[in-house]
Amino acid sequence: MDTKMIIEIVGYVGSALVLISFLMVSVFKLRVVNSLGSVVCVIYGLIIHAYPTVVMNLCLVAINIYYLFKMINTEKSYDLVRVDGDEGLTKYTIDLYKDDIAKCFPGISMDFDRANRGYVVCHDGKPVGVLLGILKDHVLDIMIDYSIPQYRDFSIGQFLMSNIASDGIDKLVYKGSDENHKAYLRKTGFREVGDHYEKDL
Repeated sequence: MDTKMIIEIVGYVGSALVLISFLMVSVFKLRVVNSLGSVVCVIYGLIIHAYPTVVMNLCLVAINIYYLFKMINTEKSYDLVRVDGDEGLTKYTIDLYKDDIAKCFPGISMDFDRANRGYVVCHDGKPVGVLLGILKDHVLDIMIDYSIPQYRDFSIGQFLMSNIASDGIDKLVYKGSDENHKAYLRKTGFREVGDHYEKDL
């Protein structure tokens, strides 16, 4: 492989990362991947002496970094809505995101009729998270703990855990699939106990 081909590959990689970034649902991830692509494009531009490309991509990196810091340092303001089972607002949210829920929780049953305790987390009036479970003796057996794609930065989970303890819940138990949720469970303080996870509140 000669030098010219390697240089072209660098250019293609940078362009590909920039394009891929626009497929991201999460704005945070979009800006991270876009920044990586722009940095690679800066390197490519310097190698081929395409200085307008270098300037444009440096500006993109600066803009992305500015908004990333703003997102990290801005605390989201959530509202917690107590709901009865899977009716009303809960049913609406679950029905709206049922395809994504099925991807997040492989094999999950969408029948939440047995749920006797539920919460919907809202941001600026928009439902962004749902927690449903069966409460017995101050222990909540979680049936679903879901956040919509744009809000998967652990903030909803941390908000929930810090607010439901005062609502008669001493312990959370999660027995569902952890295929896509190990990082979330660790981040929110769950511990693995046999074939399930537990968290004391």
